[in-house]
Amino acid sequence: MVHRTPLLKRPVVRLIVIWAIEALALVFMAWLLEGLSIDRGATAIIAAAVIGLLNALLWPLLSYIILPFAVLTLGLAALILNGVIIMLASALVPGFDVNDLWTAVLTALGLTAINAILSSLLTIDDDNSWYRNVVKRRAKRKVNPEETSIPGILFLEIDGLAKPVLEKAMREGQAPTMKRWLEEGSHQLVGWETDMSSQTSASQAGILHGNNDNIPAFRWYDRERKEIIASSNPDEVAALEKKHSDGDGLLVDNGASRGNLFSGDAPNVMTTASSMKDLSRLHVTDFYAYFVNPYNFTRTLLLLIWDIILEKRQYRYARKHNVYPILDKHHRGGKYPLLRVFTTIIMRELNVYTLIGDIFSGVPSAYATFVGYDEVAHHSGVESPDALGVLRKLDEQFARIDSAIEDAPRPYHLVILSDHGQSGGATFLQRYGISLEDLVRQYAAEAQVRGMLETNESMGHVNVYVNDVIKNDDRSGKTIKRITRSKTVDGDVRLDDEHVVEEEVEQAEIIVLASGNLGLVYGTRLGRRVTLEEVDTVLPGMLDGLVAHEGIGWVMINSAEQGGVVISKSGRYYLEDDRIEGENPLAGFGDNAAHHLRRYNRFPNAPDLYVNSFYNAETNEVAAFEELIGCHGGLGGYQNQPFILHPTELEMSSDHLIGAPAVYHQFKEWLAVVHGTAAA
Repeated sequence: MVHRTPLLKRPVVRLIVIWAIEALALVFMAWLLEGLSIDRGATAIIAAAVIGLLNALLWPLLSYIILPFAVLTLGLAALILNGVIIMLASALVPGFDVNDLWTAVLTALGLTAINAILSSLLTIDDDNSWYRNVVKRRAKRKVNPEETSIPGILFLEIDGLAKPVLEKAMREGQAPTMKRWLEEGSHQLVGWETDMSSQTSASQAGILHGNNDNIPAFRWYDRERKEIIASSNPDEVAALEKKHSDGDGLLVDNGASRGNLFSGDAPNVMTTASSMKDLSRLHVTDFYAYFVNPYNFTRTLLLLIWDIILEKRQYRYARKHNVYPILDKHHRGGKYPLLRVFTTIIMRELNVYTLIGDIFSGVPSAYATFVGYDEVAHHSGVESPDALGVLRKLDEQFARIDSAIEDAPRPYHLVILSDHGQSGGATFLQRYGISLEDLVRQYAAEAQVRGMLETNESMGHVNVYVNDVIKNDDRSGKTIKRITRSKTVDGDVRLDDEHVVEEEVEQAEIIVLASGNLGLVYGTRLGRRVTLEEVDTVLPGMLDGLVAHEGIGWVMINSAEQGGVVISKSGRYYLEDDRIEGENPLAGFGDNAAHHLRRYNRFPNAPDLYVNSFYNAETNEVAAFEELIGCHGGLGGYQNQPFILHPTELEMSSDHLIGAPAVYHQFKEWLAVVHGTAAA
């Protein structure tokens, strides 16, 4: 049967319809704005044509000139320039009058908004048309890809999404694209199990490099260096990759890394923290052109505004209806709505834009991280309508990516996965009126105790974006560097003040750190770990006090004679000889909890005390030591239950993968199979 292109999507018809929409939009804007006038309908038709013609003729040159400002202003400069073009059109078209630049800019904003809305309603906002005409052309100019039947694999990570939450989203219609893949039989959904440190740096080091040793949490204390190591610091992530990579990362064979912490040894990178300063790699700057196009800016601006409004409405609704748990204004107000939209809108749009460029370039593999769900789930709740709404919009982007593959120079497999899940519940401070830092301080009154109990992953993403521009785009970077001079630390822009807190904490005698519901307590006086045999002498009363607290599930300490010992109120687990006294402290924390703890107890930078909150299996709740009602980092609940949604053609080598390095080996096996390099 012959496939017929829908009438509204045929190029000539589509052009005429969009032209008509632009003309009607001009008439509407003239009615709305006092400074804009159109004498008759025919003038609107001519003006719309002239604006389109000027954009086609002048935009390629003007966009090059404004690129640094487009990046710096996230596209605002492009909108202003489009206003200039509208003013130029008013000078060329009699009866089409624009009083000033401000009116012209508002007109440009309105035209794009109306175009986007009506095109979507008429189903002519064909993403493929845009990508064929713009992104595909750019990709061909760069690499001129050859057609091949050898498939590529795109690994798309949804940060923080647990398998049970994805299954719920599918049942409730919040993930229709992924659900359709399952129903059609093209994909299968399986779970895997994280390491004890169920957070991004440990998981991505394992998935992308096959090694996540000595990464005990998102943030930890390095005894040899006597410094706090934070996974949000690109310099530290680069050093971690150097230690953990053996040169055979997941993406080493001409792959692409997009928006990740680690690169997987990809030669082609974008906003990847570990390779931000590695100028030997190809740093993709094509995504900067995203902001040069006024349509992209206006669309993104509308999405940003709507998402901020949505956040305000969602928080107001939660407070009005006494939703519990809920964070206070300090954590849901201030700059949080701006950080939220950076992760849910800007990073998502840039990743999709660049990935589709990768598809048209024919890259053999790519790995991209989408962080929006994780950010919103932290603040609104793991299964909240807010977080599931972000997931639904991301699911729509997967459909766009899937559609773009139809025009790629090679077939592609789409693998959707998560690096960890999240567990929900009121925070430790909300429940008990005391932070872990203050609880430790009660048992160390004479020592200087300092803590870092806030993990600001979203600000880390902003820092990586800004520094990536500075390091790898001369024109944009110089402008941004001048503006951010006061926020520069050791040559890098740090828009947060976390480095100041890190320096203060390093001077403490006892350091308390948090990664979700996992706490890490370090004593700095000895320069080594305190043992079980000496803890009551060095830290009198602390171990017993922590264990006795109702919010603590267990504490692990190392014994000089017996190795790791996990202690709870009602029992002890001696890990090395697998011996339990009393009740099992790890009951309910997973069948492989002891396996994970044995390994983590041997890490050189293991804390004196690993402190894990309780886990209530009936309510599926933990208590984060950070002020996050959706958390991850330790053991208990959904945080340890990520997923892999993979094509049925790619078979799993094991029914249940345990630990992120196992995922790396599975993915490497798939790449070898599809690229024809698997051992016979």
